[in-house]
Amino acid sequence: MMNIEWDADKYTKDFSFVNQYGTALLDMIDGENLSVLDLGCGNGSLTKKLIDAGFEAEGMDASDELLKTARETYPYINFLSGDATEFSVDNKYDVVFSNAVFHWIDKEKQLPMLENVYNALKNNGQFIFEMGGYGNNAIIHEALKTEFDKRSIKYVMPFYFPTIGEYTQKLEQAGFLVRSAVLFDRPTELNGCNGLYDWIHMFVKTPFRDLAEEIQEDIINSAVMKLKPELFKDGKWYADYVRLRCKALRNEYYQLRSY
Repeated sequence: MMNIEWDADKYTKDFSFVNQYGTALLDMIDGENLSVLDLGCGNGSLTKKLIDAGFEAEGMDASDELLKTARETYPYINFLSGDATEFSVDNKYDVVFSNAVFHWIDKEKQLPMLENVYNALKNNGQFIFEMGGYGNNAIIHEALKTEFDKRSIKYVMPFYFPTIGEYTQKLEQAGFLVRSAVLFDRPTELNGCNGLYDWIHMFVKTPFRDLAEEIQEDIINSAVMKLKPELFKDGKWYADYVRLRCKALRNEYYQLRSY
């Protein structure tokens, strides 16, 4: 699903805001006692919150590191190993739920992933998710690109951040009836005095993969210094997040009418 290895302990300790913000998605689920697949469940904290809210939830993730943490922390929850671009299920769900996952998936794999989600849902099943949207962390990525350019190294954007129009078109192509979609700014406080440095180390790994460690450190430190006037406020670091939040339905009547 995503070409990255996670430091599960550090993710859980220093980047808990990812899951905390995802809690707002629970309010978008209509109904009670529904079966829910938490797709890209990570360390399982949102799967746990789904269960606490009264849903019959289980999680799925492609990261062995994060699944190990999830299973150790919540041994009574069922966690499945699976890739969002390839998975299939025997028993369909009332809801597929996902937070901060889909922007990690390459653009060309988005439609196959959405088709897998569609096939995992019951008729009238709900697909509720949030991902990075157009403009997400643009200030940070531009600063990193500038530092790469100074060293004549190509900066390859490791994420997919679509507009509302682009992504709702993909949802409809996969057969979904889109009920809501919103793109919104969400400046996000980072943890600690080295918050931005740590954030880049945790989340922006692909562009640095083949670079010597000293070059990596030079680029990151230079970018952090450049970004400090804009993203360090009142003693705290912030990331310029932009989120795309959507709700769509697997509605077979809608799909029939579309042909």
